[in-house]
Amino acid sequence: MRIPASFKFLLPGIGLKRWLTITLASVVLIVFGAVCLVGREGARDLYEFVFSGWPSLMRPIIGALAVALGGFGVGFGLLKSVRSVLHALSPKSGGSLGEALYQARVLKAAPKVVAVGGGTGLSNLLRGLKAYTANLTAVVTVMDTGGSSGRLREELSVLPPGDVRNCLLALAEDEERMAKLFQFRFVDGEGLRGHALGNLVLAALEQATGGFDRAVEEASHFLSVRGQVLPATLDRVHLVAEMEDGGQVVGEEAIAKDPRGIRRIWLSAKARAYEHVLSAIAEADLITVGPGSLFTSIIPNLLVEGVAEALARAPGEKIVIMNLMTQPGETDGFTAHDHLRVLSEYVDLSRFHAVVVNTESPPPDILARYRAEGSVPVVDDLRAGRTFGLRVIRAPLLSVVEIEGKPTIKHDPARLARLLVEESRGFRRSWTRWFSP
Repeated sequence: MRIPASFKFLLPGIGLKRWLTITLASVVLIVFGAVCLVGREGARDLYEFVFSGWPSLMRPIIGALAVALGGFGVGFGLLKSVRSVLHALSPKSGGSLGEALYQARVLKAAPKVVAVGGGTGLSNLLRGLKAYTANLTAVVTVMDTGGSSGRLREELSVLPPGDVRNCLLALAEDEERMAKLFQFRFVDGEGLRGHALGNLVLAALEQATGGFDRAVEEASHFLSVRGQVLPATLDRVHLVAEMEDGGQVVGEEAIAKDPRGIRRIWLSAKARAYEHVLSAIAEADLITVGPGSLFTSIIPNLLVEGVAEALARAPGEKIVIMNLMTQPGETDGFTAHDHLRVLSEYVDLSRFHAVVVNTESPPPDILARYRAEGSVPVVDDLRAGRTFGLRVIRAPLLSVVEIEGKPTIKHDPARLARLLVEESRGFRRSWTRWFSP
């Protein structure tokens, strides 16, 4: 259920109504106490003193005006007081008073959600989910070897910051403003050309704080992130893939660019899970896996020691979000069942509950360009016996966004998040609690 921002302060659980009630009752109590103190005779004398010489018709009019002005004054004063307190506590926040209260109380009491993945698919999902919960954890792969992240990894021996940067921005309080800064890429300068400013900031913070996890914490603080972003591991390892012809390829970028099909994938060395990742998974009410590149964004998280096992053990509801399009060189010709089949080799899908599949077709002109690049929509072939016991949730979820000057097919963040909230048991219980009499 969607609540207009102006009325979100009326939601149960915020606590404002009870304090307003106590305040108004206290005013009534003061008036009653004053009447008791002066007594019947004193009240009569005061009444005669004030209204002596006034026409009898004016008395009820003046009384009504006094009650109305008094009530307005009490409400206006309380509203301004609360607004001043909120402004002092959250100077960066904008929007209405209702929105601020909604974020401060309801979102913090909402179910705990863990989103596992990487790339733009994960950040897109987070962008929608942050409207429904502040208890949001993004578990991000740190295996990137391409672009600015790969160069920083090679030159400074830091963990690749690109996917983490995108997730931090997606959860930032003022995403639009901060994205303009953190997504800026240098076009000149020896050694700087092509680097994203956000990547450089995270790399500098890692060296300044002595750890990538602490760098992410510091960045989360000054970006006012709603939730938290966690690297799947703090160990520096590489992806290794065995291709369909038996050859091996090392490195995420090289694997993604190799036109041969992937037979299986693993890590170059043992990687321990970041401890906060395992605790977040264990405590989650809802866990999502995907969307994102199957072999280079999603599965790398599952290869980290302990993550797949933690997902299988977690009592929370678990949902797979199916990709919209196949990825050239990774999932050529893959149907929805093929995605689940490969995923089941790395995590126990029998412990999952549902899979979300898009039903909307891309615009013909954009689809033609994708086909020319070797990418087609993921075919929904999920029927009885081909779903690994998962409930199939179908809905139109496609959107077209401009990325680097090119129309790109992505999940619609708002529609996808709303669907997850409506289908999740944890969120349904929360809505029932908030809106029950």
